[in-house]
Amino acid sequence: MNIQFCRSGPSWRQSSPGRSRFPLDKIFPLPIGGGQGGGGCGSKPRWSTILSMATDWLLVDGSSVMFRAFFGIPVTAFKAPDGQPVNAVRGFLDMLARLVTDRKPRAIVVATDEDWRPKFRVDVIPSYKTARLERGNMPPELEPQEPIIRDVLAAIGVEVVGSDGFEAEDVIASLLPKIQGKVEIVTGDRDLFALVRDPDVCVLYTQQGIGRLLVVDETEVERRYAIPGRSYGDFAVLRGDPSDGLPGVPGVGEKTAAQLVRRYKDLDGIIASGRLGEAG
Repeated sequence: MNIQFCRSGPSWRQSSPGRSRFPLDKIFPLPIGGGQGGGGCGSKPRWSTILSMATDWLLVDGSSVMFRAFFGIPVTAFKAPDGQPVNAVRGFLDMLARLVTDRKPRAIVVATDEDWRPKFRVDVIPSYKTARLERGNMPPELEPQEPIIRDVLAAIGVEVVGSDGFEAEDVIASLLPKIQGKVEIVTGDRDLFALVRDPDVCVLYTQQGIGRLLVVDETEVERRYAIPGRSYGDFAVLRGDPSDGLPGVPGVGEKTAAQLVRRYKDLDGIIASGRLGEAG
């Protein structure tokens, strides 16, 4: 995967710099991440420099948080002087401000969906995200807020990363092996529970829109799903995810999936057992 530090892209579109209507120095009183000018798609990433700077990281699923912010705050709650809704912008920034204050990270990276329905996934599972395809990718009130969020992130020095043909969760999973230190992943997508690794990687799972964050570590995965804390990926494959149009194994629901994972440890063990449909 060719991950680039992008200040613009097919999902996070370019808009004129310096147009933000927000007092950025008051919202973020300290520098975050790299963000020392330059950059942009096609330029040389400052990756090694940023990696050496940080010991505690926040990897933000930007697309997930943006949608959560939009739906968690009424469209009419915040508007720009020209009447344009900015509820998602406000919610996104409020969450980042809380994260900076509460988690005190040394670096923040926001990952984006450069393709929210990648062809390689659709080729394997044609039903992938068909519901979203039918209702439209993005509400019309949200679409113009996306470049504003991008401008604000660039202005405060937060790196935005993406890769053509991939989703934000793919980018986050690809970045993890390159990072030294503890990582917290901010998302409303349960798929990223598969990356939880105590004590170095946990998920801050958005709830109630973006009003609450649940810390998901291995103990929380075990509590929620009655499976080993590092087994969410195998469990999810067996169970499926109707919200994303992902079918599970026929005849295997959440309870059976948990039983199989507990008994046979992982997908390889389950397949080798020859008893995939067994309830355990």
